[in-house]
Amino acid sequence: MIKINKENRPWGSFTILDEGQGYKVKRLSVNPGHETSMQFHKHRSERWTVIEGEATVKLGDEVKIIHRNEWIYIPVGERHQLTNNGKCLMQLIEVQIGDYLEEDDIVRLTDKYGRI
Repeated sequence: MIKINKENRPWGSFTILDEGQGYKVKRLSVNPGHETSMQFHKHRSERWTVIEGEATVKLGDEVKIIHRNEWIYIPVGERHQLTNNGKCLMQLIEVQIGDYLEEDDIVRLTDKYGRI
């Protein structure tokens, strides 16, 4: 059984819900008007399913709007960014799959919070 812990970030927070060999499941909460860094991962793919609000996702050169109960797949190595342009909290479930799932597998390309 995993210890559920919440970690705060400049854009909101995430909570690890479950993890095991080759996978990790998180709930991300993104505050209105905030965004994650433009980033990619060397060791994991991700699938995001919106459970509350609406997500604006930059994936490569495309911008997609993901609504509640919709999902998007982010392949290993693909640059991506998550933004909440709404007026309410946006939440999604992130399922990570890969051989290394730690927080230091984030290569930030741009970040409005100065974390590069």
